[in-house]
Amino acid sequence: MRGDDATVVDRGRYPDAVTPWEQGAWRAAALDWVAGHLTAHGLRAEGTLGVRLRPWSVLVRVPVGGRGDAGGPAARAGQAAVWFKASPPASAFEGPLAAALARWVPDHVLRPLAVDAERGWALLPDGGDLFRTVLDREPVGPRDWEALLRQYARMQHDLVPHASAIERLGVPAARTPGLPEVFDRLLAGNSALAPDERARLERLRPQVADWCAELASVGIADTLDHADLHDGQLFRQAPGRFTFFDWGDAAVSHPFCSLRVPVERACDRYGPQVLPRLLDAYLEQWTGAGRTAAELRRAAELAWRLSALGRAASWGRMFPGTAGGPEPGAAESAAWLLELLAEPPFRVG
Repeated sequence: MRGDDATVVDRGRYPDAVTPWEQGAWRAAALDWVAGHLTAHGLRAEGTLGVRLRPWSVLVRVPVGGRGDAGGPAARAGQAAVWFKASPPASAFEGPLAAALARWVPDHVLRPLAVDAERGWALLPDGGDLFRTVLDREPVGPRDWEALLRQYARMQHDLVPHASAIERLGVPAARTPGLPEVFDRLLAGNSALAPDERARLERLRPQVADWCAELASVGIADTLDHADLHDGQLFRQAPGRFTFFDWGDAAVSHPFCSLRVPVERACDRYGPQVLPRLLDAYLEQWTGAGRTAAELRRAAELAWRLSALGRAASWGRMFPGTAGGPEPGAAESAAWLLELLAEPPFRVG
């Protein structure tokens, strides 16, 4: 495999992003690794590589030919490409996490073809149509988003017993009682906040602690939080049936912190009137243990606001920038920290 002329490179809004793809030796090693694992699956690279470079990942679409291993994930009818992903050191857990999820909740996720945990590399099968592609192609109503949230909540519920094992894979711990310390760390380490913004956030600290204590008191166990579950991070296999992927922003935290991103995307598409039914679809998976609907809604309200901490933290998981340059992701992380000051779009009581 070649990574020079036989490529199309997409840098999106980040033309100056520093990634390891620019290093010839790294590029050659990565493509050799891909080629070796393709051979192991009875595949070969064919055609032009599509390279997507972002400050937080190198993603390469590799067109393939060949029969594939009988019954293996690369042998699916219509398989035309596989995907190589390289994550920065702070997200190197993504490949091992994807492999573990394929064992624990196989009906909900992609099974990697290969993982190199030390180098942060993963090789993934094609998962079909992105939900975003489906949304652009055909009419899709709010019911599909409700189904998405129900399925995702069931998966989170099934992963509760594995929360400690997920942390041992290197996934960051952002447990509900410990979120005030996450806030402290993010605030102290951010170089992009203006003095008045920092002062406003410092004054908010006691309230953050109160929110976390109240959220923990509801008694819903921490589990896997995708933290960026938008329509480009999941495949729609069929109406009402989804496959989740792209775990580079994940943390072990309160499950309800996952609600904000997909619900905001759905409300942008259909209007704020769909918000109550989306909340109900997700929260119905967490009933029981004597919890009332009002308690669950209040927990969702608290987690909606506190989810800003997970988003702020994820912007720190970038490839190292040029020495002396601006801190990668600092401005984006600061913007999410300031979201703590914003009221959620729904209130209880």
